[in-house]
Amino acid sequence: MFNENEIKIKMDKVIENLESKFTTVRAGRANPNILNGIMVEYYGTPTPIQGLATISVPEARQLMIKPFDKSSLKDLERAIYAAELGMAPTNNGEVLILTVPELTEETRKNYVKQVKDMAEDARIALRNVRQDANNGIKKQEFSDDEEKVYLDQVQKLIEKYNQIVEDKFKEKEKELLSI
Repeated sequence: MFNENEIKIKMDKVIENLESKFTTVRAGRANPNILNGIMVEYYGTPTPIQGLATISVPEARQLMIKPFDKSSLKDLERAIYAAELGMAPTNNGEVLILTVPELTEETRKNYVKQVKDMAEDARIALRNVRQDANNGIKKQEFSDDEEKVYLDQVQKLIEKYNQIVEDKFKEKEKELLSI
C-alpha cells in the first residue's frame, strides 16, 4: 500500500541532516556547532568534545571551552589543533578560548561552495527517496490511473522538499555573504 507519510518522514530526515551540516559551516560568528564531530583522545578513548567540556559563547566571536576535568585541557587543545578549524585555541590553564576570525571574501565564497555542495547532496538524497517510492509503487499492482496518481503525489512531494532545500541554501548563503 502507498504510504505518503513514510516518504515525508524520510524526506524530513534529509532536511534535518542538511540543517545539521549547515550549522558546522561558520559565518564569522562563534557557534558551538563548529566543534561538532571533534573527537578527543581521553584516557585512550575517542570522546566527543561536548562530553568533556561545556562550550559557551562569551562574545560574538569567541568560544569558551571549560573542561569538566582540568587534566583534559591539553587533550582538548590537541584535538582542536588536529581538527584544523583555522583557529588556534588560547589556553589559560582553566579554559580554552577560541577566537573566530573575520571571514575574508575568498573564505566566504569557499563556504558558499561548501554549502552549495551540501544542498546538492540533499537533493540527491531526496531523489533517491523518490526513486525508492516510485519503485515501490510500480511493484504493487495498482491500476494505471491509481499508479499515476501516486507517482504524481510523490513528484509533488519532491518538488516541495527541493524548494525547502533551495530556501535553506539561500538563507545560509545570505548569512555567509553578509558582513
